[in-house]
Order: sequence, then C-alpha cells, then structure tokens
Amino acid sequence: ERLEPALALYLIIAWRLHYLTVLGRAIPELPGDAVLDPAEWRAVYVAIHRKSPPETPPALPILLAWIARLGGHLGRKCDGPPGPQALWIGLQRARDLAWGMQLASELLAPSAG
Repeated sequence: ERLEPALALYLIIAWRLHYLTVLGRAIPELPGDAVLDPAEWRAVYVAIHRKSPPETPPALPILLAWIARLGGHLGRKCDGPPGPQALWIGLQRARDLAWGMQLASELLAPSAG
C-alpha cells in the first residue's frame, strides 16, 4: 500500500526531469527563469561562478549543464548529455542552495524595529 504513493511521486519527478531535458534541447534560447524560480537559478549561478548573478537569467541549456554539474556530471567533451540522476541530485542541491541563500539574506538584513 505504500508502493503506489512512492511510484506516483517518482513519476512526477521523472516527468519534470524529462520535461526540463526536452525543453533545454528543443528551445535552446528559452531563459532559465521560465522553469526555475529566480532564487534557484541565482543560487546555482553563485555556486558555480562564486560571484553575484546577472540581472537576466542564462539560457536553459546552460543552466541545466550547471545543475548537472552540481549533481556530479563532469561535462567533459567525451561525456554525453547529463542523465536523470545527475539532474535530480543537482535540482535538490539547487533548492538547498536557494534556501541557504534566503536564510543568509534574512540573517544579514537589518532588523526593522
């Protein structure tokens, strides 16, 4: 009885990963904020480049490559495109990074009152 809810959750995750992969390949000019929260893509940018993010989001294929890099994909010339496991782990890390950046900004913000 616990297997069916787990399978439903994994199907949703697999669909989102497949959807991101297809969008990144089919529409390479699509901006990254079309599918990710601004906090997520900014956190990924800061984690990869170690500097402040730009005002405009990068293209989705570039952003997916960075997310896959967070998930363990090396991105060498001989490597193929990132697989679902690297994207899944990278998306989890992106969400964690966004949450950490939000917490840090709340701690560093001057308290009102």
